[in-house]
Amino acid sequence: MPVEVIKRRFTADDYQRMGQAGILSSEDRVELIDGDVVAMTPIGPRHSACIDRANRALVTLLGDRAIVRVQSSVRLDRYNEPEPDVVLLRPQADFYASRLPGPADILLIIEVAESSLGYDREVKAPLYAGSGVQEYWIVDLNTNQLVCCSDPADGAYRTLRHHRRGESLTPVELPGCSIGVNDLLGV
Repeated sequence: MPVEVIKRRFTADDYQRMGQAGILSSEDRVELIDGDVVAMTPIGPRHSACIDRANRALVTLLGDRAIVRVQSSVRLDRYNEPEPDVVLLRPQADFYASRLPGPADILLIIEVAESSLGYDREVKAPLYAGSGVQEYWIVDLNTNQLVCCSDPADGAYRTLRHHRRGESLTPVELPGCSIGVNDLLGV
């Protein structure tokens, strides 16, 4: 007789309560994806440096036009609370102290991929597109390029553009704010 395995999907509220109860700690590198608590890959020095470069460049470039949030959760829906590497958020006076930002608050999500490229393309891209995130960038440290995903529809991004060193691009939601690929990848 076959045994039926029943999985329990955690909600974002369950996930937050696990943190408050000490089941998950700030040292745990996890995120909530489709109701599952998923361990994230370790971050190496190249990955960390890329995030630091992005943070510096974006804060300098954007000033008060957006909040630059680094490695913090966003709540996409009831079962998804990922922790992107960098998120640009619509300005809010309390800096989202009263709630986690959601899809309508997100101007751009950036994931840095060194060992996580497949996950960022196959899991994160459909998740972000399906949630209505208008633009998603993947900084691929292995090929030294940036993949810009935009125009979400039916759980996928319809437009993918590849950018290399020496090129620059402007986030869809932030016209006039051009950032160089080198500012993210380094020289």
